[in-house]
Amino acid sequence: MQRLPECVIEGRLPGGMGECSKNLWASWRSEYIHSLGEPADGQAGGCFLCRYAGQPEQDALHHVLWRGLRCLTMFNRFPYNNGHLLVAPLDHLAGLDELDEPTLDELIRTVRDAQRLLGHTTNAHGFNVGMNFGRCAGAGLPGHLHVHIVPRWEGDTNFMAVISDNRVISESIESLYNKMRAAAEGLGLPALRG
Repeated sequence: MQRLPECVIEGRLPGGMGECSKNLWASWRSEYIHSLGEPADGQAGGCFLCRYAGQPEQDALHHVLWRGLRCLTMFNRFPYNNGHLLVAPLDHLAGLDELDEPTLDELIRTVRDAQRLLGHTTNAHGFNVGMNFGRCAGAGLPGHLHVHIVPRWEGDTNFMAVISDNRVISESIESLYNKMRAAAEGLGLPALRG
């Protein structure tokens, strides 16, 4: 008599080539998947960064941390890693050459402050900080410039997913937001929204 594969005994489905597969449920990803059908310029429903910039009363709902004179900082709703932030100018501008000097200055200072706060609250070992210009370069919203700040830890595999494009986000946005609010003042950083 042939023994059943271990996965069947454990209640998992058999996968290809005699291996067992595991299901990872991430239903929150469906919102992102459905958004992929929207035009590259964000015209279906408008640019979400412009929408957030124009709705300061909705900052808590949109997970906006900071709102400066020219830029805003928010959690990425579809993060690569725990604490993934976006910093964007309030104006709908596509490239660095479109930013005036005060906006460019505020943008980079805000990136610095956000990275400092994330380092303090997440104990990150490092960061990926970057921008993508154009769809072919990975920009999900090519019409509105934004900077990604992604905390990293020794041995993490989230940034470039290794197994079936799965990532583990270890803490909720709300939990980390509350930690960051508590830490910002002690670090001499601007008060967080909300």
